[in-house]
Amino acid sequence: MKSVFCAIFVTFLLSACEQVEVEQNVTTTMPAQRTVLKVGTLYGPQIYLNSERGQSGFDYEVAKRFADYLNIELEMVAFSDRSMLFHALENQKVDIIAAAIAKTPSRSERFKLGPTLYHVDQVLVYKSGHFRPREVSQLNGKLKVLAESSAENTLVSLQKSFPELTWEVTSNTEEEALLLDVVNGDLDYTVLDSNTLLISQRFMPELREALVLEEQVEVMWLLPPSEDDTLMSQLLSFWHQEKRAGTFEYLDEKYFGHVKRFDYVDTRAFIRAIDNVLPEYQALFEKYAGELDWRKLAATGYQESHWNPRARSPTGVRGMMMLTLPTASSVGVNNRLDAEQSIRGGAEYLSSMIERLPESIPENQRIWFALASYNVGLGHVEDARRITQSMGMDPSAWRDVKKVLPLLQQAKYYKQTRYGYARGGEAVHYVDSIRRYYDTLVWVDNQTKALEAEQLLEQEQQAKEVIAEEQQSVTLESAQ
Repeated sequence: MKSVFCAIFVTFLLSACEQVEVEQNVTTTMPAQRTVLKVGTLYGPQIYLNSERGQSGFDYEVAKRFADYLNIELEMVAFSDRSMLFHALENQKVDIIAAAIAKTPSRSERFKLGPTLYHVDQVLVYKSGHFRPREVSQLNGKLKVLAESSAENTLVSLQKSFPELTWEVTSNTEEEALLLDVVNGDLDYTVLDSNTLLISQRFMPELREALVLEEQVEVMWLLPPSEDDTLMSQLLSFWHQEKRAGTFEYLDEKYFGHVKRFDYVDTRAFIRAIDNVLPEYQALFEKYAGELDWRKLAATGYQESHWNPRARSPTGVRGMMMLTLPTASSVGVNNRLDAEQSIRGGAEYLSSMIERLPESIPENQRIWFALASYNVGLGHVEDARRITQSMGMDPSAWRDVKKVLPLLQQAKYYKQTRYGYARGGEAVHYVDSIRRYYDTLVWVDNQTKALEAEQLLEQEQQAKEVIAEEQQSVTLESAQ
């Protein structure tokens, strides 16, 4: 697999995050005249993506649940910039906007605002190794933001206190393109929300937060100003139902929970390993993954050994998947240092973990519980689930159990358990790391496929041109 890190990052928006279905009750119907909910959106990993693995994104998943709640079809209408998006809502081309839009005074006057989804900070972004301004007055380079973005609103507000503050605005592009300009040195700074930065650092680890320009900005959906409040009323009812069900907490954990811990050195090393090490073993991960996504298996292998088939630890685990002797024996591995045997054994053991989990754990979350069990043991995970339940939380929701696992290191809690002390905090870090590696592998894999498809189209076009030239030549010869 060849590096596609900078050359095709602008196609990053084709990547997909893993889609997860959440059961919900349909309790309301739309007026007879509306059979489709048209949702205006923007492309982005935390907003909306449509790839070979299906549609995904925080806003998409909430929109899908809302459409199901209304018992109608969902149509996602994606735009290339905010101006077009807002114009579409004002002209009733879409029913609602769901695109990680932050609340601003102008938007409050222009549209009706839905309830708050979550909060973000507006942050100034620069490239590691370059000058880091510690306050707004120290900005001394080229700053560019998207037109009609909340970042532009933040800068306008700051300019009242810092009259010398200047910036450029651009349209018909995405935040990711601006970030790539920062990485390539074509731009000194940009401003965006903190969640987008965290997600982007998985692929562009050179990006850094210089300072927070505005804290705790509300992110919400927008409705048209002319809306008769029917849709708003239904949206509020849906919001209260999903709030009680914990849907927003679940989606926050899914899309943002594992990216809040950033390690520059580790991220750079992983990107290099994808280019230099993974090609030797990718076929084996694909061969033995079975029903697992091979990229989850590969991410686990990297977390275990950095894809080193001869890795050893002082505790006695060895090989690509770092199997113990008893585990290796249970899955028929007689040479733990053989890469193929280790990958096969690790895949089989991880699959068995998934199968052994209680049926109450939803299919879309079983992999995270299984990975925690792979790391710390199924017994300790069950101990954490029992404590989770005793605390009034959901023992079958990874977002709740990951809060409790670190408590197994405290005598107050592990003395009450069957299996005793465990380094549960490490298990949580282990799972979060694998999720980050997996996200990066999905991105690289999708970009590679996109590049291959683009090259194929170019080859086909070149072939057509050659054929056309040959036909023209034959025609000319015949005429002569």
